[in-house]
Amino acid sequence: MSGAVTAAVRGPSAATEAPQPPEVHRAGHTGRETRGGPWIPQRGTTRSSEPSGRRSEAGPHRDGLRAHRAGGSRARSRRCSPGPFCPFLATVSPAHGGGAPATRRARPRPRGAGPRVGSVMASAPKRFKAAVESGAHENSSADPLSAFLAWCGRAGVELNPKVRLSREGAVAGYGMLAAEELEAGEVLFTIPRTALLSQHTTSIHALLQEAQESLQSQSGWVPLLLALLHEYTASSSHWQPYFSLWQDFRSLDHPMFWPQEERTRLLQGTGIPEAVDKDLVNIQLEYNSIILPFMETHPDIFDPKLHTLELYKELVAFVMAYSFQEPLEEEEEDEKGPNPPMMVPVADILNHVANHNANLEYSPHCLRMVTTQPVKKGQEIFNTYGQMANWQLLHMYGFAEPYPGNSHDTADIQMVTLRRAALQRAKSEAQQQLVSEQWDFLCQLEMVGEEGAFVLGWDEVLTEEELSMTLKVLCMSEEEFKEYKEQDGWEDDSDEEENSTLSNEALSRLKTPCKKLLYDSVLLTLESYGADLKAEQDLLNNKEAYEKLSRREQQALHVRYGQKRILHQLLELVQ
Repeated sequence: MSGAVTAAVRGPSAATEAPQPPEVHRAGHTGRETRGGPWIPQRGTTRSSEPSGRRSEAGPHRDGLRAHRAGGSRARSRRCSPGPFCPFLATVSPAHGGGAPATRRARPRPRGAGPRVGSVMASAPKRFKAAVESGAHENSSADPLSAFLAWCGRAGVELNPKVRLSREGAVAGYGMLAAEELEAGEVLFTIPRTALLSQHTTSIHALLQEAQESLQSQSGWVPLLLALLHEYTASSSHWQPYFSLWQDFRSLDHPMFWPQEERTRLLQGTGIPEAVDKDLVNIQLEYNSIILPFMETHPDIFDPKLHTLELYKELVAFVMAYSFQEPLEEEEEDEKGPNPPMMVPVADILNHVANHNANLEYSPHCLRMVTTQPVKKGQEIFNTYGQMANWQLLHMYGFAEPYPGNSHDTADIQMVTLRRAALQRAKSEAQQQLVSEQWDFLCQLEMVGEEGAFVLGWDEVLTEEELSMTLKVLCMSEEEFKEYKEQDGWEDDSDEEENSTLSNEALSRLKTPCKKLLYDSVLLTLESYGADLKAEQDLLNNKEAYEKLSRREQQALHVRYGQKRILHQLLELVQ
């Protein structure tokens, strides 16, 4: 797929004013994980709206190895739990806000393919029926939204009459808008669990259950993806009205669909190209080693000529962007692993902004979307895909929030960059040897790793324990390091533990050697981008020039600019 996609992508445009949100929980950042994707279920990527809190164990590593200890890192919550539970993507990059949010996975939600239709209101099965009888046809190709609403009525979905689904008035694609004023705590819609599309509700669930051992994968998405391969291509599928909302999954303009040259040129330095490369390798490996053998065993249901690798890749993007993962208690998730992803009709129509005004709630028999603050008539209702950085949103959902709208944006400093800076300042072979020994020691403590990164937010370092320890050890003299090593790194630092948060104020108070090392590391990181901050700031400030950019160029600009602003802010703090 080449060229900019015309379909709108989920998320607000630069001119959109986000609703003033309720207090947003900051789910702990799983810091250390590397960028990669869903191919490795990320910890805490569930859709719950509650923060995951501090983790004592790192989430899965993108290569399937145990990730570096995420000891004091904070993870962010987000939409689908594969997602970042994007097992395919290393969605968490220690460097990048990597953690998987504890809520549902983020999704770009380009729900925009398909003919433009008027808005339809509904509140219960009767309302859905009325919406269709009032002139809408159930022909999904002619009026996909009305056909979908009719399907919702049959499936038992209840929609509050105070809201409407429409492509008119939404920031991108389809969206949900308030037809009347809403109070905080109002239920917008209720979805029975029987209406969810998952490996347990698909028509081939028995087959998937029987083959569950052979369908195990690093991503954890194979059963759902097989269900989607079947249901999407079966003309008699119960889910066809749902799929009709996306007439072409390629309209989900994930960077994985961009030409490699364009991806590299626009996203150099952001970490996204590396994550996508790993995703594509993992997707192909999973398809060839698990999907194809399963299809060959069931030729009456699957046909490799129809259920191709390309379609599989598109469905991976669909799951990344639109699926949800039901949250578990942290202890339960550590023991059992995260819940598998599932598709939640209606809930996935809501667009995302960091400052959202609705949350999805889970109960044994149904799921409910509930307002978190008052919503004015005509205002769009936004869910949150989690506390996600712009690089995560673009990587997994195909959009970024216009600067400065994303209060959860982050920038990364690769862990090996700190080692590189330390080696550059070493003036003798003995000092370089000391740095190498200090790095090896930090690796043994699982504080750093070759693919890890330190994650920086607007107000604090999200991987504070890792960065604090690394700066401390790399700035030690030979004697200090020898003594520290003899204590296995467990000296009495209870005071530091109590004040371990690396806020901006704390960063400005670092000891001079630590400031210098961090400063040099930021400069090295900034060198990885193609353009400097001023050039991109001038482009953002020039409305005429900005509007001439393609959609992809605009999205990439917001990702790069936000990261560079955070890095320049850090330069000022430690200068």
